[in-house]
Amino acid sequence: MKTFKALVGALALALACANAHAVDVDSFIRRDKFHDIKISPTGEYLAATVPFEDRVAFVILRRSDNKVTGTFDLGRNTAIAGFDWVNDERVLISAAEKFGALDKPSPTGELYGMNADGSHTELLVGFRAHGEMGTHIRKKQAEDVAAFPIDSLAASDKFAVIKVIPFAAEPYNRAERLDVYTGQRQRLASAPIRNAAFITDNSGVVRFAYGQESDLALKLFYRDGDGANWQLLNDESVTHRREVAIGFSADNATAFLEVSDDTHPAKLVALDLKTRARKELFGDEVADPASFLYRHGTREPIGVIFDDGKGRTEFFDPSGPDARLQKSLEAAFVGQRVFVTSETTDGRLALVSVSSDQNPGDYYLFDTVAKKADLLLSSRDWVDPAQVHKAEPIAIKARDGLQLHGYLTRPANADGRRVPMVVLPHGGPFGISDTWDYDTERDLLASAGYAVLQVNFRGSGGYGHAFEQAGALQWGKAMQDDLTDATKWAIDQGIADGSKICLYGASYGAYASLMGVAKEPTLYRCAAGYVGVYDLPTLYTNGDSNDTKSQRNWLERWVGAKDELPDSSSPTKVAQQIKVPVFLAAGGEDQRAPIQHSKLMEQALRRAGVPVETLYYDTEGHGFYKIEHQREFYTKLLAFLSRNIGGQTATPSTGSASAAK
Repeated sequence: MKTFKALVGALALALACANAHAVDVDSFIRRDKFHDIKISPTGEYLAATVPFEDRVAFVILRRSDNKVTGTFDLGRNTAIAGFDWVNDERVLISAAEKFGALDKPSPTGELYGMNADGSHTELLVGFRAHGEMGTHIRKKQAEDVAAFPIDSLAASDKFAVIKVIPFAAEPYNRAERLDVYTGQRQRLASAPIRNAAFITDNSGVVRFAYGQESDLALKLFYRDGDGANWQLLNDESVTHRREVAIGFSADNATAFLEVSDDTHPAKLVALDLKTRARKELFGDEVADPASFLYRHGTREPIGVIFDDGKGRTEFFDPSGPDARLQKSLEAAFVGQRVFVTSETTDGRLALVSVSSDQNPGDYYLFDTVAKKADLLLSSRDWVDPAQVHKAEPIAIKARDGLQLHGYLTRPANADGRRVPMVVLPHGGPFGISDTWDYDTERDLLASAGYAVLQVNFRGSGGYGHAFEQAGALQWGKAMQDDLTDATKWAIDQGIADGSKICLYGASYGAYASLMGVAKEPTLYRCAAGYVGVYDLPTLYTNGDSNDTKSQRNWLERWVGAKDELPDSSSPTKVAQQIKVPVFLAAGGEDQRAPIQHSKLMEQALRRAGVPVETLYYDTEGHGFYKIEHQREFYTKLLAFLSRNIGGQTATPSTGSASAAK
């Protein structure tokens, strides 16, 4: 009897421990407390975008008493996509709306103006604007266009420069000056190429345009000033270089270009606009510039951030005031990414973003004179950075010798032992990359007891044009082999238990997960695909990937000609090679990877006798938007992984989506 009691007690303790270590999914799917925050030019106000259950709203508060002075939202399934202070009383706001195709609201191209006290809020430009006609400068011109800010014009309290995109398959865009009070617009420049972006100089003059048409060759155009003719500065199809303008010197005499070719990662080049002489400034042998740092209130770049591993900063003039500020902040927040996101006009106060692989993001108000930083807000203040799992940068060699970079995240209980592992290929696939920044899914899986392997396989962005180009026409081939090689590396290093490895990914990552278990039927124990692409010929007949000639050309260049795609490149055609359980999840309104892909994959798996579980929501798009749907998805995903390779399941739901907030 005593032995029986001891056994019952041990079992009870084991169950209690198991429940204590189950994963609280709600803590991972909760909305951030805010998305973006900026200080006004005089420092009197702070403005921020704030997520709620079914929308993202905009709020302005006065710093002196923390009183909310203005709010703005557009209703259910809408969001504030971005905003800029035009002056200390007026904000220009970009709208977004959830249309069903994607897992979050997409920009609508509508621009609103609002005063800091919440007054005079109105739609200035967009397809739903209605206004007066009859003058060469039209007030609230009623027109089917989308508009996006280019330059908030620091020298002006009334105007901003915007990009206007006519509703057409492949439009010729326009740069216009917008009166942020009345909505009046005046054309400044018409693009010399379809799908163009514009760059202004330090005086707000539109000087560069770049874009690509159906030939997919990037072209860069330059003009001397207002009213001047556009000049073709670079044509990728001729020079085999890709050039984009990113800024100007203080006197506007020198332009700075990001230049890439087929041999090296992108470099920063100074272009003398009078002589056209070029001078290379910065470059890295491994990584492209991830972002640029600019002198306060200007278009003048002062440094480059290279995102190799944890990232590093290089400065043009390390002794300059902006460089000294950045370096002092990096020294104060060791091991974190630090960005000055906005400053007061006098430079006294700076709003500073601080984040890392373990920190989802904090904002500090930094007094540049007193050298004091005060914490304002944390985007996820319920997350304890000390409990978040670290992402270790890794570098491995693919079978053909190509250098691959990625991240390994170990669970807390690893202790140097071989543990179950989830290989997490990113979506895209081209031009997209996994980074060192905080990753919700990565931490969720590590919290469930898995090592998580993320690999920037060939075709990924951030490592040079040649590396990206190496992925062309390699769906299911070399790109897939890179994931296989990385998996075997993790086993050889003693990181992963070779008998407990699964693949999970979304979009292209879902494709790679299903292809992985088809090509390597003994290497993996399961595969999970979320809003995936599984039948490559269907890309050409169903979905939004072939709406224009440019998109169709892109498919042929990067995926392959429809009539030449081998069956071996589509998971639906090789389902009979899959010998392990599969979990599929998809949304009925997905236009990027229509649910037809998942249903074709399910049918093929069932015909092949492969165990398959599914989770479909008719009202969701390319990723699940509703909290309750996300909760069910991750609960089922963790249960699926647990059954196949161990690891923890989710705790029972403790309440509704709103309660989770």
